[in-house]
Amino acid sequence: MSPAYLDHAATTPMLPEAIEAMTQQLGRVGNASSLHAAGRQARRVVEESREAIADALGARPSEVVFTAGGTEADNLAIKGLYWAREPRRRILISSIEHHGALDPARWLADRQGAEVELLEVDSHGRVHPDTLRAAIERDPESVALVSVMWANNEVGTVQPIRVLASIARDHGIPFHTDAVQAVGVLPVSFADSGAQALTLSGHKVGGPMGVGALLLERGVTPVSVLHGGGQERDVRSGTLDAPAIAGLAAAVEAAAKGQRGQAIRLSALRDDLIRRVRQAVPDVILNGDPVDRLPGNAHFSFPGCEGDALLMLLDAKGVECSTGSACSAGVAQPSHVLLAMGAPAAAARGSLRFTLGHTSTQDDVDRLIEVLPAAVERARRAGLS
Repeated sequence: MSPAYLDHAATTPMLPEAIEAMTQQLGRVGNASSLHAAGRQARRVVEESREAIADALGARPSEVVFTAGGTEADNLAIKGLYWAREPRRRILISSIEHHGALDPARWLADRQGAEVELLEVDSHGRVHPDTLRAAIERDPESVALVSVMWANNEVGTVQPIRVLASIARDHGIPFHTDAVQAVGVLPVSFADSGAQALTLSGHKVGGPMGVGALLLERGVTPVSVLHGGGQERDVRSGTLDAPAIAGLAAAVEAAAKGQRGQAIRLSALRDDLIRRVRQAVPDVILNGDPVDRLPGNAHFSFPGCEGDALLMLLDAKGVECSTGSACSAGVAQPSHVLLAMGAPAAAARGSLRFTLGHTSTQDDVDRLIEVLPAAVERARRAGLS
């Protein structure tokens, strides 16, 4: 029996459209920066992909900057906008960001004198507009940028991005959103969002690994993080991976086209998963917003369990998911997301994330429910020993 793959938020299998688009380009010679025929063909692939992504996400083609993934795009947005806005020192960033955004901000604090202020969230993991407004209004002229993710990668809570971006824009402050978990899953329009910078990643939307993009509003130019050949309007140097970019564009286009129907299907499957997990483990705690959450996200704390132990027990029974804690130097640490939401450290360590995607079926949920009660019981016994 194949494993029940419940970790789409980490990486979702490639969509058939992305595989086909990428395969067509593999093996073709040609650097998109070259002037000969092969180079022009590669450039055509890149520019057509740029247009497809822009069309799918409500952006202009000139606003799409290709990167090697979401982490690079976050670094380019946060470091680049900070440097472009010097001598302003304050970076306002939500306390539940992915480390791809948090760590560049902290690096700027450690090495560049930035003042990083973590925006508090409520118990569901939401940044309230008044929280951002108050932080800005303490000293608007000192704020370099604001960064708040569109949807949280752990608990699935969706942020009020349009409202938050509007508050920043009213004060002339660039607003960046990491939309890695949102693109292709939620309706995402760059123009309508009000953000000046938006991150997306290939392998979270059904495209290949190692490719992503940063959408940059026209007129917004961050200082480059990579220097070299001056590709991507001198914003991001590096030879463009035309096959991967073609796969990314096909995935974004297909996912955006099918987003509504997929969201309805996954929400129903997720709600069934949540209901049955609660029946199987009555004291389980559902984390994140009960309504405004990603369609395929179900995140739980299991009292009396260590998340890593429970994950491995489920993995041994053919259920693949993610723990709610991050590992640093081999030592399990409580999830910074859950801690920011006010969860006790024990609950933060005893959490698992189950995420659904385009390949998920009822059989995956059934498999989880079949093995979960025994795994929880065993994990609790291990915790008492």
